[in-house]
Amino acid sequence: MAFANFIGYPEILLAVTGFLFLRLLSHRRNDGLLVNWPLVGMLPGLLLNIHNIHDLCTKALERSGCTFEFKGPWFANMDMVGTSDPANVHYIWSKNFSNFPKGSGFKKIFDVFGDGIFNSDLDLWKTQRKTAHTLINHQRFRRFFLKTTTVKLQKGLIPVLEHVSGLSLVVDLQDVFQRFTLDTTCMLVTGYDPGCLSVEFPDVPFAKALDDAEEALFFRHIVPESYWKLQRWLGIGEEKKLNRAWGTLDHFIAKYIAQKREELSQRTTRMKEEQEGAADLLTSYMEEGEMGGSKSHNNHPLVETKILEELTENSPVKESEKWRLFDPEELSGMVYLHGALCESLRLFPPVPFQHKVPLSPDILPSGHKVNPEKKILVSLFAMGRMEEIWGKDCLEFKPERWISERGGIRYEPSYKFFVFNAGPRTCIGKEVAFTQMKAVAAAMIYNYHVRLEEDHPVVPNISIILHMKHCMKVRVTKRSLMSNSYYAG
Repeated sequence: MAFANFIGYPEILLAVTGFLFLRLLSHRRNDGLLVNWPLVGMLPGLLLNIHNIHDLCTKALERSGCTFEFKGPWFANMDMVGTSDPANVHYIWSKNFSNFPKGSGFKKIFDVFGDGIFNSDLDLWKTQRKTAHTLINHQRFRRFFLKTTTVKLQKGLIPVLEHVSGLSLVVDLQDVFQRFTLDTTCMLVTGYDPGCLSVEFPDVPFAKALDDAEEALFFRHIVPESYWKLQRWLGIGEEKKLNRAWGTLDHFIAKYIAQKREELSQRTTRMKEEQEGAADLLTSYMEEGEMGGSKSHNNHPLVETKILEELTENSPVKESEKWRLFDPEELSGMVYLHGALCESLRLFPPVPFQHKVPLSPDILPSGHKVNPEKKILVSLFAMGRMEEIWGKDCLEFKPERWISERGGIRYEPSYKFFVFNAGPRTCIGKEVAFTQMKAVAAAMIYNYHVRLEEDHPVVPNISIILHMKHCMKVRVTKRSLMSNSYYAG
């Protein structure tokens, strides 16, 4: 019976045969768009250029006026509309939100996330979002978040940077950031510190599993559904990798949930009152349940200098202090730092693309017709590189574009700066994210100079999260060891 579900696989063989036959022929046309071949559509060209998928999407969208129709193999139900048009984003995520839910297809691809807020729709989503919004904005969580970030900076990030700078070691900064994020996220969600960020750089099975899952989920976006389902049924390829990762993630999460349940069951009323000052999200959720409720290697030195000057001017440090951390109140008014982070997110969004499918046929503001059989893919990576959206200097890293004439932060609508989503599904953790990014960036830039290794390849990994394929090898130097001439830029 199970095999009967894959009776359409002669067509898969046809696609593979076509892919091999056209390997030397498939290419991008001179106008930057993929060739639409008979039977197999544009899939061969997509697969051949998958290593450069983000630039490929950017080129196609740039040459087609920000919206591009992708034709998949005739048997695979892979026709898509790719867009980077802010008007389309606004229409889908805000104006006609009810016709573009996550839907069953989305949940099918992202089944590893279960029925959580990421996958849910309608009343279930509304309930989860309301609860999460209340907990994240509660003063208990706010205090816990600030304390957690400070502790992890003091006892995690700074010791690691001191260690690698003192020994003149090359370090993978992407790995350091991932470990910092995993530790703080785990602490904020569960209250427990897994201790991933330390000078020993211990193995982190959870992080490896997360990376594997993200790559496998990306794979599901670029092949026919029947193909990845066959892999899952046979237990091979990307689906085998995803299954293993899923088991590791479940084991990790289940362990902390069990620990938290045990902790809460032994906590007396007095202990609860004593710990009212701060709480992780898992504790809050459980208590709520109980109550019923480019190629540049210089890291943009001018930008770095301006941020350093802003930090120095707004919070002078005593000569006797070895290093300096900044509290959120100090950083909240630092406009240039905020602009630099926005600019980084504009050009390198952590989630480089999103997709939607309409409930019923619709027409986008761009004039493109969509229906329940046609997926809409929004390239956030391409949006940040569209001249008609950001101007002729769209490829330049310019924090100044985020600063108004009066010296404050320039507002950009979420459907243009789409990094934190838009409309009813706007990320509720946006302010938390900015607060932590500022704290980490300020601590690193004020106390250390970070330089990318010469000739280090800068290539994105193929994943639903924008990672660097070859890590981010850097050297870290303490500011106190450099001459004062550096501060002049």
